[in-house]
Amino acid sequence: MNMKLVNEKLTTCKKLMALDKLCTLNKLTALSLSIGLLAGVATFLAVGPLSGVFFIWAATIAWAAYFLLGANQEALVNTITCGIFGVAMAWLTAVLLTQISPDTALGFPFMAALTVTLAVIVLCLAASCPRLASIPASVLGYSSTFAYLLQTPDKLTQDVLLTVSLSNPLLVISISIVVGTYFGQFSGQLAAKWTKQ
Repeated sequence: MNMKLVNEKLTTCKKLMALDKLCTLNKLTALSLSIGLLAGVATFLAVGPLSGVFFIWAATIAWAAYFLLGANQEALVNTITCGIFGVAMAWLTAVLLTQISPDTALGFPFMAALTVTLAVIVLCLAASCPRLASIPASVLGYSSTFAYLLQTPDKLTQDVLLTVSLSNPLLVISISIVVGTYFGQFSGQLAAKWTKQ
């Protein structure tokens, strides 16, 4: 190889390295852009082709939980596992609530409160199992399920809860949690690609 060609290649490499530095972002900007971009994609899915199956609010709760739990592989597993466990506990609680008679001797409000109290105690005690140790993710799954059940007309019924359908929170909120957690992972990965080294 002649020296002129070597110098040209070095000059080209230096220009590419300078361009690469211009194309990288600080961490906050990169994360803001990646989250914003993927939030747009998630919104499109939630109000478009996956409307009624994918709930943006449940997904963003899981997305945030992924970052709160460390934004790594363990956080991904814990957010999904514990989030779905919380959904299952809320679903079971809801099934039990639908079986309480409105004219029960102690009154429906007391019996509902007792049912929720016992379910949440079990949810928290389950943290003694290492796979269910992330109580915040479990609580977020539990709360997301009740948000869906209490804010969406005609969902807190045995017909909905005991049917295999995309109206059942056991399925639809779990789907949203899984998809939202992966959006969290993708936004972190995308930001890392755009971040200055």
